[in-house]
Amino acid sequence: MRENLHRFFRAARGAGVRVSPSESIDAMRAVAEVGFTDRGVLRDTLLLTLAKTQDEKQSLGQCFDLFFQQPDIAAPATQDNQPDASPAEQASSSETAASVSSLGPLAQMLMAQDRNAIAAAVASAANAAGLSDIRFFTQRGIYSSRILDQLGIMQLRDDLDALTASDPAQAERLAAATEALRETVRDTVSQALVLYAREESENLRHEILRNAPMSQLDQRQVEQMRLLIRQIARRLRERYSKPRKRPRRGHLDVRRTIRRNAAWGGVPFLTTWKRKHREKPRIIALCDVSGSVARVSDFFLLLIYSLHEVVSDVRSFAFSSHLIEVSDILDSEDSTQAMKEIMAKVGFGSSDYGKSLADFEKLALKAVTPLTTVIVLGDARTNNLNPRADILRRISERSKRLVWLNPEGRMGWGWGDSEMPRYATYCNVVRQCSSAKQLERAVTDIVASYQ
Repeated sequence: MRENLHRFFRAARGAGVRVSPSESIDAMRAVAEVGFTDRGVLRDTLLLTLAKTQDEKQSLGQCFDLFFQQPDIAAPATQDNQPDASPAEQASSSETAASVSSLGPLAQMLMAQDRNAIAAAVASAANAAGLSDIRFFTQRGIYSSRILDQLGIMQLRDDLDALTASDPAQAERLAAATEALRETVRDTVSQALVLYAREESENLRHEILRNAPMSQLDQRQVEQMRLLIRQIARRLRERYSKPRKRPRRGHLDVRRTIRRNAAWGGVPFLTTWKRKHREKPRIIALCDVSGSVARVSDFFLLLIYSLHEVVSDVRSFAFSSHLIEVSDILDSEDSTQAMKEIMAKVGFGSSDYGKSLADFEKLALKAVTPLTTVIVLGDARTNNLNPRADILRRISERSKRLVWLNPEGRMGWGWGDSEMPRYATYCNVVRQCSSAKQLERAVTDIVASYQ
């Protein structure tokens, strides 16, 4: 049963339930106390020890019902259900019993139609075949063959051939029971595929989505991308967020310790430790929300504001033909409503980088200090208007670092109305950022530089 619980934990993770090693240990201890006899009590125990939210509770309950559900044993298509038998038939039944007794254990089990024994044999064969390792639907045939081999399908075929020669009627029954067994094995494999392949399929979908251009997503993929961006933000928070209280450890500051204990003749009653000063990150984000890059900006702002535990001081601005500050909107509204409001005020216009940079110079250039990282997300296409690169140069001179994330491919930089090469002169970092993977890497590098 311990192996079954380990497989259940794996299936639960595939269903989206976060199960840590310590939680799995607690669950196993609780199950050891309540036992396995009462399925309802076992279900409640696992839900109480593993589920943290209502959504996880619902997902875990569905996973439990599917995991501990025994596949229905298919009934043979041909059965001898006649209640009465003639004396001749009764005489021949003894001969049939003798012929059946000479068959292998699997054939005898099928002829006896012992459903409990068949279910136990299929479950044991599935464990021996490593069915919990199934990941893709293309593996169904492979695992079905492995389970049948573990059951003894080769011996069953030999028994069927021998019975066909000696007793065709019983051979027909055994053939029908064999086909029912194959159907039961297929159902078992399909059930395992639903349980164990969800995590792999979800990871594959996420990997494809992470590398997909964000500007070319359809509406269904946009919702999936929002969920993916939130998962990225959670990982970054867990990795880079710092505890508020730090233990007083490190190198002893000898000079300050001696000075502090001068009243006691230099005896170090009170110690002083060297502390490494950590700068609090300050980020100013300027996002182009014109029609060509509006969707990318949406994901970028969502990621930035999901990192509030790491980035303590963030100001965000959105621009197309002009620039406005959107920090209050993103703080007070949910992401969907915030983007609608931002787009209604400044979105989907023609890009005017010169006018937008001039607006930023008036609004917030004084807020840029040597501790500030300025991030610009845009394609740098100015519609042949004045790019005002001189303002970007002043921003670069005042800031700690100027980062430009361009959602357009590098092959297009400098062509047409693109002023990317001119802007890149004043940037510390210039990156292509058209997918979630590139966006995560860029933001990770920015946040990690403050650690």
